[in-house]
Amino acid sequence: MSRVPVPRLARVIAGVAFAGFAAVYVLAGSPLAAVALGLQLVHVSPGLRRFRRPWLPAVQALVCYTAVLGFGTSVGILGFVGGSLLLTRAWALAVPVAVSAAVIGPADSVISMVLVSLVIYGLTRLAERVEEVHAARLALTMAAAAEERLRIAAELNDGIGRGLAGIAGGVRLALDRPENAGEVLGEVVGAARRSLADARAAAAGYRATSLTPEVTTARAMLAAAGAEVEVRAGHTEPLGPAGALLATVLREVVVGAVRQNTVRKCLIETVAAHGTIRLRVVHDGARTADDEGLAESARQAALSGGGLSTDLTAEGWLTVETVLPAPAADQGPSAPAEDPRAYRLSVALLVAVLLGFSAKALLTVPAHLAAPAAACLAVIVVMQVRSVTGRHMAALAVMALLAFAPIPVFGRAWLGVPGFLAGPVLLAFPAAVAWPLAGCVMAGTAVAAVLLGLPVPVTVNFTVSTLVTGLVMYGLVRLAQLVRELREARQGLARSAVVEERLRAARDLHDLLGSSLAAILLRCELARRLDPERARAELTEVLTMTGKAEADLRVVSGGRAAVSLADEAETARSVLAAAGVRAELSLAHGALPGEVDAALGTVLREAVTNVLRHSAARHCAITTTAEEGGVRLGVRNDGAGTGGARGDGAAAGDVRGDGAVGAGVRPGSAGLGNLTTRLAVLGGRLGTARDGDRFELTAWAPVPRDTVAIAPSAVPARDDRAGRAPY
Repeated sequence: MSRVPVPRLARVIAGVAFAGFAAVYVLAGSPLAAVALGLQLVHVSPGLRRFRRPWLPAVQALVCYTAVLGFGTSVGILGFVGGSLLLTRAWALAVPVAVSAAVIGPADSVISMVLVSLVIYGLTRLAERVEEVHAARLALTMAAAAEERLRIAAELNDGIGRGLAGIAGGVRLALDRPENAGEVLGEVVGAARRSLADARAAAAGYRATSLTPEVTTARAMLAAAGAEVEVRAGHTEPLGPAGALLATVLREVVVGAVRQNTVRKCLIETVAAHGTIRLRVVHDGARTADDEGLAESARQAALSGGGLSTDLTAEGWLTVETVLPAPAADQGPSAPAEDPRAYRLSVALLVAVLLGFSAKALLTVPAHLAAPAAACLAVIVVMQVRSVTGRHMAALAVMALLAFAPIPVFGRAWLGVPGFLAGPVLLAFPAAVAWPLAGCVMAGTAVAAVLLGLPVPVTVNFTVSTLVTGLVMYGLVRLAQLVRELREARQGLARSAVVEERLRAARDLHDLLGSSLAAILLRCELARRLDPERARAELTEVLTMTGKAEADLRVVSGGRAAVSLADEAETARSVLAAAGVRAELSLAHGALPGEVDAALGTVLREAVTNVLRHSAARHCAITTTAEEGGVRLGVRNDGAGTGGARGDGAAAGDVRGDGAVGAGVRPGSAGLGNLTTRLAVLGGRLGTARDGDRFELTAWAPVPRDTVAIAPSAVPARDDRAGRAPY
């Protein structure tokens, strides 16, 4: 697509063609043609549309008939009047105009008048169609995203929503009937497990359409390991099942590289070509080819009709390459049926122009040469229509030969034919090549006219007419192409919007709902082990958390997030304390913009979930500070890397399923990619650090100076020590 805004480009194409028509009559001695052109531009220029009034064709008719009757201009100029009338409800009046042209002028000029009318009508309508499609693209993209959001909401509410309702109902029953609490809590725990499994499956399914999140995660993991990362993305989303398999391969390769702790350089490359999608990962941290670790992925690739290969160089560079069939063209959101009207209009008008100019040429060819001339013109028309579908060098060569070779035979009658060559040349080559070639075609026409001994004005007329004919054919085909390109671009935007909506749902399932379900499961397991009085307090907390989970579900389904850093900090303190982890809070932030507050709150929720899931922590410090024009959140815990898991709740408390290496984020997990993405949108960043068994996750987000108020005493430090030594 051109860098020039597409609607403007469409109007320029139409305006240049109209100007070409006017230039022919101006050069023939009729300055009123410039006035007719100015009136015609009212139909294509947004800045002049306010002058589009019912009396406009009447003014244009006055100008054009004055030129014809008062100054002897060719009746072809009446085409401006006919074209303007065709664009209005009074289109039938174009017929009397054509009849008057036939009464006043010769046959070839009448043909010109009809052709000019049709071209003006066609180019204007095509330009309008381009503008309509361009204006509708964002609205249709939003509609596609909204439709996907409704589909996601229906799926989640039908599964997880009912699960949450069952959890809340079971907890209330346990509170109302303490004597049956043990049995009821067993059912509640089962419901929580099923809801968490549903969340895990849904998040994996939504992420499976795209490779991009895994690439983001891989880049962040490698960068955190001190590796230099280069990503070359040559594919478009969504990838469907292929994306899921490629994401698995990328995760396995990167996790292996990070675990060996020797990687320094890594290249991640995707290429989509020849009906396949190829993922290539190259890094210098390999010790073996690790075919065994990728065996299952290789098997899946083979079953999918592709393949996976590994190669290890003597220098320790590992190359893993996976090739899969590209996703079907109809993958993702369905597109509305293609509207062929614009294309049909352009081709019909192109054929009409070709036949009309051919008829004009045949009118001046001697009778005994009419048959061979008609045969040559027929070949040119066929080649010209064939060029609509793309660049055909053979067709261009044939047209070039037939445009100039017959001139010595047919003489002046053939000087209009090179214009048939100029149009395909403008369409077939880049502008830097096409315009010089079109200039050569015009120069060839001028030389031929001089050799035929034609007067200078006639030579100039034929030369300019060559360009005008080429511009007309170029405009008709190019505008139809623009409509098609816009439709394809709109479909691409809709697909991207749907992919982004799925990825947003996957992130929220993981970061919001997954964490809430993990906390609910933890509390329920704790309540089963406590005495009735303390269990009742825990169950009351579960009810509150279930309401929060239902709010999270609404967010995942497309609602507005209501996550707050302060609220999440208080929830974190409570959940950590319930799990036997001493929480130390020191929050030194004041008012934050909503999006920053929500992002940092989400980071804190994910970090605390991973402290419980992937460590044997006994102490956890949560701090916020102001620095570098923003707010920094830190979550630091001990017990990292010990593989400690807190019972059934912790084991089920995450929507991911791979091994842990620390307390905050893990190789291959969705967490790092999700959090990195959320912060990157705001211009923030995520960091991790490891010191023995202590792990720290930090998140920084920028905050405008006029919206943050640092107040160390605003949220006083709190330390749930439970009688233990300070951390």
